[in-house]
This record gives sequence, C-alpha cells and structure tokens, in this order.
Amino acid sequence: MGLFDRLFKKEKEEIKTVEPLTNTEKESEWQEIAGYIPIESEEYEFVTLIATALAAGNQPESKFVVKRILKRNPEVQLVSAITASIASADQPESQFIVKSIKEKRE
Repeated sequence: MGLFDRLFKKEKEEIKTVEPLTNTEKESEWQEIAGYIPIESEEYEFVTLIATALAAGNQPESKFVVKRILKRNPEVQLVSAITASIASADQPESQFIVKSIKEKRE
C-alpha cells in the first residue's frame, strides 16, 4: 500500500501546482466586434417610414413606435465573407456560419 500512496500523493501534488489560465485572462486580450451598429440620424426617418408602412399593411389607422434601428456592421460583413471564402476553398459545396468575430486589444 505504501507504493500506491506515494504514487497517488505525488499525482495530487502535481495537479495542485499546475494552474490553467482562466477564461477572464484569455478573454481580456480579445474584444468581440458587434455584429450590428446603430444607424446614422439622417437614415433614421427613411427607415422608420418604410418599416411602419410595411408593418401597417392594410390597416392605415394603426400606430407603431420604433425604438431602435440597427444595421449590419460593414467590418463584420467583410471579415465574414473573407473567412467563409477561405474556408470553403477545399469544399465549395459546404456552408459556414460565423458566430462571433473578435479583435485583439492593444
């Protein structure tokens, strides 16, 4: 039994000395880029008119309140297109979904 005690005790000590990096340390280097960004003020009225007209349909007496309008981030679109194009070079029939894009903080 002394042999097994020494072996297991040694393993437990080794496990205690090795500390893996936590998620906060890994993620502190990287910042996620937002997929959608707010629109400019000059676009707000035009988009609101179109959205409420489509939503009203055949009921012109209805009223709508638009709380927030977002548009697709052009940087995210570009990076997604480039990444999917490179990944699909070997398998052109495959489909890819980009779930998040992160940039390195300085």
